Amino acid sequence: MQKSESASMTPENQPPNPEQENSSAQTPAEAVPEEAAVKTPEQEIAELNQKIGELEDSFLRAKAEGENIRRRAVEDIAKAHKFAIESFAEHLVPVTDSLYAALSTETGDAKAFKEGLEITLKQLLSAFDKGRMTEINPAVGDKFDPHHHQAIASVPSEQEANTVVSVLQRGYTVADRVLRPALVTVSAPK
Repeated sequence: MQKSESASMTPENQPPNPEQENSSAQTPAEAVPEEAAVKTPEQEIAELNQKIGELEDSFLRAKAEGENIRRRAVEDIAKAHKFAIESFAEHLVPVTDSLYAALSTETGDAKAFKEGLEITLKQLLSAFDKGRMTEINPAVGDKFDPHHHQAIASVPSEQEANTVVSVLQRGYTVADRVLRPALVTVSAPK
């Protein structure tokens, strides 16, 4: 029966061979690195404190950088508000020069004075155009637009109701935003 018992034993069920045990056992030299990898609590605390210090340093740097970006953005916005009109003002300076030149002339020629005013007006309208400022000047008979016109009076007229009869003062828009509506009179309903 011993033969059948030993034949039925698989390698897993067999008792360990003493020679195999010796070959698979670690030598004391191999066990030393594992023991060296085990750190003392003081070493772990020192490493963790160092890591905390590094993280605090990077946090403070990131916080300072964020504050600098915020401060620069506030300064840029303040400068943009302060100097937003600068380019428009540059276009108005020649108009001012022309007006001063017209006032300094002593000639009494009305025709030349009127021509000078017309040229100055063209300069002003050109400056308005460069500054994206457009004129609101509705024609007689145009439909009243409460977004661009302000009715001063309603007058009887032969025109269709709620149409512009006359323009008392031109209006202006800046970049499609109404700066001042045109002052108009409108036709009253019949």
